[in-house]
Amino acid sequence: MLMGFTDRSASNRWFKISIAKILEPVVPPGEVFYFLTASGNIFLFACNRDKEVMAVDLMAKTVKKVPPSPLGPRGTSSWRRSGMKLVPCGPPGSGRFRFLFAELVEDRPTLFVYDSETDDWKRMEAEETEGRSRSRGEGLDGRIFLHLVNGPGSNVIISCGSESLSPLVLRPGFSGGGNQGREPNGRLGWDYSANLIHVYGDGHMMIVKSSDGDAARKRTRFLERIEIWGSSEDGRNWEFVSEIPRNLVGQIEKPYGVLMGCLEERGGIIRACLVSNWEGAWDMIWLSYDKARGHWAYVPIPDSKMTGSNLAGISFSTGLNL
Repeated sequence: MLMGFTDRSASNRWFKISIAKILEPVVPPGEVFYFLTASGNIFLFACNRDKEVMAVDLMAKTVKKVPPSPLGPRGTSSWRRSGMKLVPCGPPGSGRFRFLFAELVEDRPTLFVYDSETDDWKRMEAEETEGRSRSRGEGLDGRIFLHLVNGPGSNVIISCGSESLSPLVLRPGFSGGGNQGREPNGRLGWDYSANLIHVYGDGHMMIVKSSDGDAARKRTRFLERIEIWGSSEDGRNWEFVSEIPRNLVGQIEKPYGVLMGCLEERGGIIRACLVSNWEGAWDMIWLSYDKARGHWAYVPIPDSKMTGSNLAGISFSTGLNL
């Protein structure tokens, strides 16, 4: 069962979309799915047992097996949400798409691209940008960003064009740029402890700082502050974008035990969904930031009624016909 919510409807309710009948002809009974990514009406799933990828077209009610990539069959734990992208192509309603993901192959950042029209894969080693001459006006606007390595000491992103591809390696750090002393090390305690969560996507990074609950609730945490950082134009630095206003923190401050999220940037709007679990109950926080206006917004999401259920993945999908 797919569950969806849109911020463009006055109904303020969840939509439930059954996909069991669509998958039935090609999926053996008992298979467990992991939701990878989506765009428009196309949804990609990874099979846990058979290690296959399935593309479901919700409007056409069809399912297509994606052939294994040049790396061979991949387990569900091999996929990183911030390191993949589904790109619709062809006329609207054609069902055509390209699926891109980034991987290190012999320590070399490599781009893999599947085209549904030709039903085959391309493999391209990304070009390092360090020391590479850049033409006048050559920036990263309009490119696709696939996050490959995420860490406090090392960040590797593959950037490519939506048509010509031409993958480049970006290695943003905190050693320069226009941060004006806002490096997160001292202020947020830059590490990968349970109290600091990093959510990556589309050349941006959201840092979520939490605080521990009281002694009686040892495994409880509360959101404390949230920042957004973005890759610089040349891809060599992380640059501070904005911090969430304190009044919004008060609206989303709820206890949680486990937290994860997804992030996308489209048309100058950064959207993030933070998913938390507390004693079996799921809660979702939808935040957006308009870079041009410098404006944060919180989209209230009703209770999903999924207490005790397994959550097999989450993604944004612009253009979905609910």
